[in-house]
Amino acid sequence: MAQSGDDVIVLGAGHNGLVCACYLAAAGLRVTVLERRAVLGGTAVTEEFVPGYRNSSASYTVSLLDPKVIRDLRLVERGLRIVERPYGNFVPLEDGRCLRFGGEAATRYGDLQRLAPEDVQRLPVYYARLERMAALLRRWVLRTPPQLGGPWIVSDSRSLVSAARLLIEYAGLGAIGQRDFVNMFTRSAGDWLDAVFSCDALKAVLGWDSIVGNYNSPYAAGSAYVLLHHCFGAVNGKRGAWGHAIGGMGSITQLMAEEAQARGVRIERECEVRQVLVERGQAKGVELADGRVLRARAVAAGCNPKLLYQNLVAPGELSEDFRAAIDRYRCGSGSFRINLALAELPDFSCAPGTGAQDHHASGILFGSSLGAMDRAWHDAVREGHARTPIVEMLIPSVVDETLAPRGRHVASLFCQHFDPAPPGGWDARKDGAVEAILQTVQSYCPNFRQSILGMKAWTPLDLERTYGLVGGDIFHGQLSFNQLFSFRPLMGHARYRGPIAGLYHCGSGAHPGGGVTGAPGHNAAGEILRDWGRLRSGAKPPAP
Repeated sequence: MAQSGDDVIVLGAGHNGLVCACYLAAAGLRVTVLERRAVLGGTAVTEEFVPGYRNSSASYTVSLLDPKVIRDLRLVERGLRIVERPYGNFVPLEDGRCLRFGGEAATRYGDLQRLAPEDVQRLPVYYARLERMAALLRRWVLRTPPQLGGPWIVSDSRSLVSAARLLIEYAGLGAIGQRDFVNMFTRSAGDWLDAVFSCDALKAVLGWDSIVGNYNSPYAAGSAYVLLHHCFGAVNGKRGAWGHAIGGMGSITQLMAEEAQARGVRIERECEVRQVLVERGQAKGVELADGRVLRARAVAAGCNPKLLYQNLVAPGELSEDFRAAIDRYRCGSGSFRINLALAELPDFSCAPGTGAQDHHASGILFGSSLGAMDRAWHDAVREGHARTPIVEMLIPSVVDETLAPRGRHVASLFCQHFDPAPPGGWDARKDGAVEAILQTVQSYCPNFRQSILGMKAWTPLDLERTYGLVGGDIFHGQLSFNQLFSFRPLMGHARYRGPIAGLYHCGSGAHPGGGVTGAPGHNAAGEILRDWGRLRSGAKPPAP
């Protein structure tokens, strides 16, 4: 039986879907959000993984959440609290030393002064160059990119204005800034960092951002952009900082869901969509797995574009060329996640003690050189996973007592590199990968294994099955040049609209891409509202 009455149906109660719903509801539209799982939040969720122990499950740290989204959705008023890391990163080294870097506790770069004093002098110039590019990216995060490709390119005045604005702002970078910006999209992070710094550990700290969710070597062309993508955020107004959300990442999406419901949004859990209904080339609602049909004037999809167009849209509604392009859309971030319940904090050989110290509340990086990151990727290509994985550990219970019993702790391990689809499949290879990860941490923390009370691990396949991350891709599509900005997800379909009228992209498969930003949801809502007059009248919206 068909149910009618919605203006917009949003597919997925991830953070972007909830953001999109909030903005649409604030404009007076009737909105329903459909979530396949029993828990809201998509990949930004806090779940109990061992009895009595809770932690962020997929996404695990916050910086990129846009300040405008935080303000507009009243997240701070609803209780959002983000605690900055004492150090940006803590890196134990093989020779028994360590690098504490970034953050309020490391403002004098004491460890780096001992390791490579010449690099201390180079940092201000490096940061100034990076900030110049991040500032331009930051301005475009909440803007719809210009359309490149398609027959409407010369007739779309908004797209032409957007393109002109981009060129003007690019010109404002000056010759050096323009060259740096182009290099960020075309060069490798390794080449970029090797040209500036001498300290391997410092290059590892900065280069880690280039392989987070990026199944590639830090010496792969284009990896410099992935580094930049992780640098445009802020915590509590401090640019480039990262922090812990009190209550885990799920606290962010729970507050978003509360705001959405306060604005009149209806949210259905355990509600699987079987197909998007398309009539005469226009999206008109959805059919659910339970047989229900929900009709609406528009549909906004927060899922990966491959899932949307390969699984939820009938092939006959898409051109052969578009289907082929979606088939080639690249996904697979080579990431592996483990949550741990710990009896005590890690006792590092380079920084002894199980009492809480600043480094325990920081981003702990096991991987002290770009060479180690490069070898991890080559291992994964040859053997299925890195023999010595690159691991970032966070222990949020050091600053958040809501996650574990008193005196106990939870840790998250975010790990690279793991073939998204290795020979033999992940179900057969999971135990070997977990062992490699645990041994990597154990080599720096002699008490680590004996402190483990329980764990839960997600292979790339587990991330796909549970959270809809195709190939385990945390970004809903790789951040390569041909899948960014005006090309995301595909050239000609980058303005939050695909080839079907009334069907919008509001997830991380749209500009500006992955990370807990809220920007795709914000921007997609703006485009839906621009089309709303036509949608409400039943006429087709203009071409994308």
